[in-house]
Amino acid sequence: MNTSYFNAIAGAFLAVVFVVMTVSIASDAIFHTREPVQEGFEIEVAEGGGEAGGQEDAGPFQIATLMAGASVDDGANVFKKCQSCHTVEDGGANKVGPNLWHVLGRPVASAADFAYSPALVEYAAGGETHWLYQNLSEFLDNPKRYISGTKMSFAGLKKPEDRANVIAYLRTLSPDPLPLPTPEPEAADAETTPEATEASATPEAASDAGAAADTSGSTEMTPAETTEEKAEESKTLDEAAAEGTDAVTTDVDALEEEAAEPTATETESSN
Repeated sequence: MNTSYFNAIAGAFLAVVFVVMTVSIASDAIFHTREPVQEGFEIEVAEGGGEAGGQEDAGPFQIATLMAGASVDDGANVFKKCQSCHTVEDGGANKVGPNLWHVLGRPVASAADFAYSPALVEYAAGGETHWLYQNLSEFLDNPKRYISGTKMSFAGLKKPEDRANVIAYLRTLSPDPLPLPTPEPEAADAETTPEATEASATPEAASDAGAAADTSGSTEMTPAETTEEKAEESKTLDEAAAEGTDAVTTDVDALEEEAAEPTATETESSN
C-alpha cells in the first residue's frame, strides 16, 4: 500500500511538471520575443546643451546692468518678505537673521552678537570678503546654492529686477552708500558698447549723418509737386510728338515737290 501511495504522488508530480513545461513551451511559441540588435537605446543630446546649459555657459546674471534703473520704493516693497527675519535700523537687534544696516559694502558675517553658520564664516575668509553688488545678488537668487550649508532658509528672489530693487533699497541703509557699479563690457549689448558710442559721436559720423539727412530731406516731395511735375512731363512729351509729326509732314512734302520737278537732264533729252 505504501508503494501504491508513493506511485500516486510521483505520478501527480510528473503530471504537474509535464503541464508546466507544456504551458511554457506553448507560451514561448505564441509570445515570441526577438532579441534586439543592440541592447538599450541611445539618447540624442543636441550639441551645445539645452537652454539650461546655455545659461550655465553664460555665467551668473550681471546685476550691474540693472542697478542704474533700480527702484528703491519697489525694493522696499519686496523687502517686506524679509522683515520677519531681519531688522534694518542702525543698531537694530538680530532676529532669526542678522541686522542688515550697512550690509552692502561691509565684511561678510560681521554683524555683532550673531551666530553665523560655519559655511558663511568660511566664505567670509576672516573679513576679507565683503558684500558687494554681484555676490549679494547671487546669494539672494538662491542662498543655499550659492553658499552650501548656510542657515538661511529663504527660497530666494528669482527675478533679477527684484534683486536689483532690493539691493538698491539696502544701499540706502548706510551712512556712506556704496557707489553704483559699472557694467562689465561683455554684459552690455554690442550696440551700446563704449566703442560703438564713441564711434557714433565722432565728427565724421556726425557729418555723414547730417549729409544723409540733407539728402533724404531734399528728395522728399509733396503730392502737389509730384502732380505738377507729371503734368509738365506729359506736356513736354505731347509737344515733342507734335514737333515730330510736323517734321515728318515737311519731309514728305519736300519729296513730292522734288519728284514733280523735272531734272535738267530730262529736259534736254526731251528737246
